[in-house]
Amino acid sequence: MKKTFIACGAALACLGAAHAQSNVQVTGLADAYVGSMKLAGQDRTNQVGSGGMTTSWWGVQGTEDLGSGLKVGFNLGAFFRLDEGTPGRFNGDTFFARDANVWLGGSFGTVRLGRSMAPNFLPTILFNPFGDSFTVSPLVLHGNTPWPSFAQDYRTTAADTGWSNQITYTTPKFGGLTANVHYQFGEKAEANSKKNVAANLLYQQGALGLTAFIERAQVNNPGLALLPYTKQNWMLGGSYDLSVAKLFATYGQSKNRNSDTYEGKTFSLGVDVPVSKAGSIKAAFAQTKVEARAVNGGPLVFDGKRSTTSIGYDHNLSKRTDVYGVVMNDRVTGLKSGTSVVAGIRHRF
Repeated sequence: MKKTFIACGAALACLGAAHAQSNVQVTGLADAYVGSMKLAGQDRTNQVGSGGMTTSWWGVQGTEDLGSGLKVGFNLGAFFRLDEGTPGRFNGDTFFARDANVWLGGSFGTVRLGRSMAPNFLPTILFNPFGDSFTVSPLVLHGNTPWPSFAQDYRTTAADTGWSNQITYTTPKFGGLTANVHYQFGEKAEANSKKNVAANLLYQQGALGLTAFIERAQVNNPGLALLPYTKQNWMLGGSYDLSVAKLFATYGQSKNRNSDTYEGKTFSLGVDVPVSKAGSIKAAFAQTKVEARAVNGGPLVFDGKRSTTSIGYDHNLSKRTDVYGVVMNDRVTGLKSGTSVVAGIRHRF
């Protein structure tokens, strides 16, 4: 009987050890706001919206410790619109548009296969005070959303904040420096050489943060249609934490390489000022100068600027929940300016 108890105990211990080596968890974020929205040149809309500070999403992720310093994991993440209860960031969005990948990591770094972050994403959201807000962050809006009242695509980002059919290699951290190399296959038999290639650098040491990325895109995301041109963009950014305030600055350029139809130059400035243990005042400004021409260096069809300014307050109710309020002004050459006001709540789970 004693030997039986010992055997059972050993078996349970082995099962416990095996269970400790792997884990799967459900995670996500819910963000909703009430707003009165008016971008430059557009009519005012009063609304309940989703994703005031962060796009709402949910997902499942897991890791397994393989031993000898190796780990494997997966990520499945889907966006949703909290105000309507509908999936995706927009109608027709890929279901797992946030993440759909498996990865292997060790002392050599990490190799990831599938849909995951585009190289522009982390440098953009980490180097502006409003993070990954597609509603009130000037830098994010200029890079990733169509300009109001324009048929032409004047966004500076090459092809979405996530890339599909992608191989990503992440280096180990070297004294605060990490690099990511991205390659997305076009997967079109009629144009097999079409692809997206890019790299970024992220550095954080003490109060100083630095970043850079460069992208060359021929494939759109998430729909995977081939772009009618090769779009290239790059950005440099920095941040410095003075304790009483954290400062942000970026500068970047984008262009259509094989048609000479578009060239954009964007700079941004930002500050995040803690006013209590729980709250901070945020302010950001971004300006993009655009020259758009007819195909192959033809006459100018647009020569102007977009300037966007946001000022807001973010207050933490707990480690997982915060409330916020933001006022944003948007100006575009030749259009009447617009001012938006939002107030919302964000919860992480």
